[in-house]
Amino acid sequence: MQLNITRPICFFDLETTGINVAKDRIVEISILKVFPDGREEEFTERINPTVPIPAETTAVHGISDADVADKPTFAERAKDIHDIIKDSDLAGFNSNRFDIPLLVEELLRADIDFEMKNRNAIDVQNIFHKMEQRTLVAAYKFYCDKDLTNAHSAAADTKATYEVLKSQLDRYEDLPQDMKSLAEFSSHKKKADFAGFIGYNKEGEEIFTFGKHKGKKVEEVLDNEPGYFGWIQNADFPLYTKKVLTAIKLRKLNTKL
Repeated sequence: MQLNITRPICFFDLETTGINVAKDRIVEISILKVFPDGREEEFTERINPTVPIPAETTAVHGISDADVADKPTFAERAKDIHDIIKDSDLAGFNSNRFDIPLLVEELLRADIDFEMKNRNAIDVQNIFHKMEQRTLVAAYKFYCDKDLTNAHSAAADTKATYEVLKSQLDRYEDLPQDMKSLAEFSSHKKKADFAGFIGYNKEGEEIFTFGKHKGKKVEEVLDNEPGYFGWIQNADFPLYTKKVLTAIKLRKLNTKL
């Protein structure tokens, strides 16, 4: 089944120095851009993360410091990468919890203000887990009857993810076909930031989801404890979380004017 899309969708996968969204860096990115007319464009490049790649991480994806020593940094390629994805919805495997947040962190570090509000995010892993409870290798075998022999290669994982989503749409008649509904189906609890430090209550108001103010409305906490904003801004939180918190604070200030 071909995807029912009205604008491009970029399937992508990252290989990184680790799994900490706030600290770790991209060492390889692969993007498969699918257009409404079915045309496809591919982009894959290794990136110099400018920090050492831990040996245990190299053991997973096979990319060492020597492999990326002469490669461009993310900052040097950020504009090109942004040009590819800026008009598109995004899709990946575990992308809502890891790949998208980390990619946005890298873009923000490169002074590119990337926004997700007006685009859909399709997490193929969440669809798979809701339907079958498996991994990407198993998903590829289950849905496509193929062996993913080059797992943890960004290009191989990206293509496999694309094929799995198309097979999911063929297999499940009740699965939403449009990207907005599919994004909602493939997401977990709605959150204001990617990392999930700021969520929403039943009234649609932003709340903190962690720490001593868990469950409290963000605006009320900022009013009652102004120093909490500064603490988060100076602590080891993702840049996107800090951006969302700043936007909430500015919005509240503007409503008082």
